[in-house]
Amino acid sequence: MSDNDPQTETDGSGPGIVAPDDEVPTWRERKERTTGLSRLTYEYFERARREDQDLRQESSYVERDVLGFPSWPHETVRNLAIGSVFIGMLLFLSATMPPHLGDPANPAETPEIILPDWYLYWSFGLLQLGPINPELTILGGEKIMSDELYGVLANAVVFGAIAVIPFLNKGGARRPVEQPFWSSVGVAGVTFAFTTSALAVDNLLPIDPNITFDLTFLLPLVAGAVSYAVLKTMREGYMYNLNQRYYRLRPPR
Repeated sequence: MSDNDPQTETDGSGPGIVAPDDEVPTWRERKERTTGLSRLTYEYFERARREDQDLRQESSYVERDVLGFPSWPHETVRNLAIGSVFIGMLLFLSATMPPHLGDPANPAETPEIILPDWYLYWSFGLLQLGPINPELTILGGEKIMSDELYGVLANAVVFGAIAVIPFLNKGGARRPVEQPFWSSVGVAGVTFAFTTSALAVDNLLPIDPNITFDLTFLLPLVAGAVSYAVLKTMREGYMYNLNQRYYRLRPPR
């Protein structure tokens, strides 16, 4: 055999060369060299932080918008860590909580109060907008549509508004202070979801139903107006100075 024959190389430097048996680490040695998931997660998070800090100091905001981190290991390790936390919380709750929070339902009896699941209260509340269903005098004072149909159309209007807003707001804002108007619209929408949910269970609240109905439409307007005023003040005042470096990288629109 020639000196360049790969089979004669024993130092492991050539391609495809298997190290001798005395140089192959044992299973225990490999186990001792293995780095735990917690250490890997800390190293990846620290590396991502340092790289992000370097990019912010060296890049302009235009370059900062197109720079990013690779999916592996930054995004993958981060998502695994976050997912592990939530899975642990679910396992803990499933082990400590009872199988039901109250008495099981009796299929032979009709409950006194019939309500949907809590996350659908807002939709159920929209079905109770009968008092604002207009009565047209040209039809002899009768309603042009039933209260039930009026509530269904109200749900359709809400879903339509949610679907249209992304097409109207095409800005690249990352913080509410950058676009106070659309942020206030979001606050008003969330408040409206809470007030309509309260309207769905108005018979369980220690408030006059008429007051609850009025607050359903008044509170979202107040919350939106207050949010807009606060965000405008934050943008023009101390928040702008506090985040001057952030706005240097990404100027407000």
